[in-house]
Amino acid sequence: MSDWEAARLDAGAGADAVLAALGDVGVVVVEGAEMSDRAFADFLETLGPLTFTDGETPLEGEPRLNFVTNVGRKTPPRSVFHTDTSYVSAPPAFTALKGHRIPESGGETVFTNLFDAHDRLDADLRDRLRGARLLHRVTGVDPGEGKETETWHPLLRRHPVSGKTALWLSTPERCVALALADGTRADDLVPRLYAHATDPAHQWRHRWRGGEVLIWDNRCTLHRGDHSRTVGERVLHRGMVAGEIPLAA
Repeated sequence: MSDWEAARLDAGAGADAVLAALGDVGVVVVEGAEMSDRAFADFLETLGPLTFTDGETPLEGEPRLNFVTNVGRKTPPRSVFHTDTSYVSAPPAFTALKGHRIPESGGETVFTNLFDAHDRLDADLRDRLRGARLLHRVTGVDPGEGKETETWHPLLRRHPVSGKTALWLSTPERCVALALADGTRADDLVPRLYAHATDPAHQWRHRWRGGEVLIWDNRCTLHRGDHSRTVGERVLHRGMVAGEIPLAA
């Protein structure tokens, strides 16, 4: 069982409370948040300007959002632990989901905390990684001509609100090169660090219920959808809040 979990706030919580909780633990569940798509997008705009991943399909009737769904699929969607749109120079700060159709069972969203992953590193390895940079490259979508497809980012990232340090990486499919501070390459460390960050003993699961909004901070978490035991339709509406160029710790 994980030694951390999401913060829970009621629907009346303001932006300051949400932002503080995100910077502290990385994931917030807003309970009792019965919202229309427009109200959901408006709520996210209180946290910052919205952004959209190039190559995704806007939600009909509310182009500030998109959707994730298992409807009409012959095989379950594939989801691995990742942080959203990390291959651009200023990745999104926050992603949020609102349940549109909740499955009868299964379909949880699973998280790991990258502050925790950093703090659990062996001290010698943590020192070796100081100043390291990771090359993030796009997978899964076609951003289109002239759009960003890869960017170098700090591996140890300082959170702009809490000041905490995160071991900031994504799926090894997307993290294609690791350069240490002295310029030497250590690409072989990426799978090891990813396995460390996604250790099942340090994961937290969100089990979906109606009337909830789930928000996470992409600067200090990894997430994936667990589609292995989903029974029924799972349709979630998604919005993202713009972020900044990552700060090295």
